[in-house]
Amino acid sequence: MLTRFVATVFYADVSVGLDLFEDGLGMTVVHRDGDLAVLERDGAKIQLVENADAAAHSERPELGLETDDVDAVYAEVSARRPDLLHPNLPSPRLRPWGAREFAMLDATTTCVVVREWVTRG
Repeated sequence: MLTRFVATVFYADVSVGLDLFEDGLGMTVVHRDGDLAVLERDGAKIQLVENADAAAHSERPELGLETDDVDAVYAEVSARRPDLLHPNLPSPRLRPWGAREFAMLDATTTCVVVREWVTRG
C-alpha cells in the first residue's frame, strides 16, 4: 500500500536547499523543472520548490532521514560539508528514544536529522 512519504520543502531561493541536499548529503537531482527540483539517493527522495511566499509563511521543517549506517553518513557529510552540521547535534549521539542521530542545518534553518535506529537486546 503506502511505500514512501516524500517531503516538499519551500525555499525563497532553491539554491539553499540544493546546497544542503545535493552538496551536503550527496543527493542527485533527478528532475528539475522551473521552480521544482526532485533529489534522490539510495531510494530516499525530497522535493524542493522555490516559492518565496510559501517559504516566508511556513515554519522551517525538521526532516528525519533514516539510515542503516549513521556513522558512514556522518563521516561523508563531516568530510564534505562540516559547516552544515547542526551546532546542537554535530556528531552521532544515542538519544533516549533509541536512535543514534546527528543533524544538519542550512542557512534558512531547515534541519535534517540523520538517524539509525538501534536494536535493543
